[in-house]
Amino acid sequence: MTAKITRNELQEKLNRGEAITLVEALAPSAYEQAHLPGAINIPSDQVHELAPKLLPDKSAEIVTYCANGPCQGSTIAANKLEQLGYANVKEYELGKQDWIEAGLPTEGGIRTASH
Repeated sequence: MTAKITRNELQEKLNRGEAITLVEALAPSAYEQAHLPGAINIPSDQVHELAPKLLPDKSAEIVTYCANGPCQGSTIAANKLEQLGYANVKEYELGKQDWIEAGLPTEGGIRTASH
């Protein structure tokens, strides 16, 4: 079972400059519209192909997220990362919608909270 991280916990880690790798588990089109600052895109169905290249350090802290609570992409991606031997994976379960609705910054194109 993957550990969860809240928006506040994630924000505090980012504010402290901790070395976290944010992984958006949505399709590239969603990632390009808006993503959390510094996040990389590894769609949940491409973890096995992309993780070894994009995440070489299996002990690094990794936080997966997707669109919102009902979205399962972050859970699937986190589980796959753990199966591949990544030891420090957390899931930001409420995801991008929660982040945007809290008025926090994103990178990429413009995205409204209603999507």
